[in-house]
Parts: sequence; C-alpha cells; structure tokens
Amino acid sequence: MPYPFAGMEQHARSGVCCFHLGEDFVYEVVLFLRRRDELKNQHCASSQRESLFTMSSPTIDGEKLSDKHVFNGFGYSGGNESPELKWGGAPIDTKSFAITVYDPDAPTGSGWWHWVVYNIPANVTSLPRGAGADGGKSLPEGAAMGRNDFGLKAYGGACPPPGKQHRYLFTVHALMIEKIEVPEDASPALIGFNLTCNSIDKAVLTTMYGS
Repeated sequence: MPYPFAGMEQHARSGVCCFHLGEDFVYEVVLFLRRRDELKNQHCASSQRESLFTMSSPTIDGEKLSDKHVFNGFGYSGGNESPELKWGGAPIDTKSFAITVYDPDAPTGSGWWHWVVYNIPANVTSLPRGAGADGGKSLPEGAAMGRNDFGLKAYGGACPPPGKQHRYLFTVHALMIEKIEVPEDASPALIGFNLTCNSIDKAVLTTMYGS
C-alpha cells in the first residue's frame, strides 16, 4: 500500500474503507483485509483447539513490572529497559512479526504506545533484554523501531500518573507480509493500522504497574 496518503475517507461503495489519492480510489486495503481473513480462516480450520500462539518473559516476575522496566523521567527513575520476550506457536503462514507495548489506561483518550517494533523476520522467536535501547543495536537484522508516544524510537517504560495501576499489554503480532512499508517518522497509530490490516494472529502478555 503506497504511503504517504493524501487523505483518508470512508467510501460507501461496497461498504469498505478506501483511501483517496486525488481522483483515484486505492483498494489495496480491501485485498489486505480479504487475504488476512483467508489466512485466519485457514488457521482456525486447521485447529479446533485453543490457539497455541503465546508470549512470555523470563525477566518479568509475575504480573507486575519491576523498576528496571519503568521509565526514567516524568517523576520516575526506573531502568527504562525492555524485558526479554519469547514467543511460540505462531501460524504457519506467518511472514514476519511485530511487537507493541501499549497502556490502554493512560488518561489521553487514546492510550499510550510505549514500544513499537516491526519487520521482525519470521524465523525469530525472541528479543533479548534491552533490545529496545535507542539505536536498536540488539534487534534482529531488518527489524525497525517506530516512534513511541514519548517521541522516541526506543522502548519507553511504564510511567503512570499517581492513582490506580495501569495495564501494559506486550503483544506479538503474526503478520501475513514480510515487510511493512511506512515512513521513518510514522506515528504508532499509522503503524498500528498496518499491523491490523496484515495480522493473522496475536499473543498478549498483560502486566501491571502503578501506585
């Protein structure tokens, strides 16, 4: 799907979401969604049991994030280090993976994206501790980090305001394409749109942090 788009709009024809480029309507998104649904149906038909796609972390003890994975700033003095992540049982048609860390409880109206990694090769099943450091030297070859809501191309640790605990969703996305094409400064929302369009399956590790 070509980027950047001149604009986005809902188009009534066929009841699908299309992108408007001047006088032309681009329907690649429809093909993406159809192919994604085909792969999902194939995956479901091949197994009547619960999905085997899982994510875990040897460096997260229980459900609560430790201070080493908390942000260094905004009143916090954590280690701001991304945890080690492992996953397995992905659909056989997976062409690449992406990792996102998202706080749905952030008081922004749209949550808070703490980490976005995409174009992870399909033969990779883990990321080492600290892979989210600025510069991404520990990421697999070909993988890229997108800008998070701190404005950084790096992992940004938990930093909820005082009050209730927040959820931090570590998600691995199994994708039907080898590479997502987005601008280097793409927002988390734009990357997330591409993940949703190309997702076959996903596994989520839910953690907590807060006073």
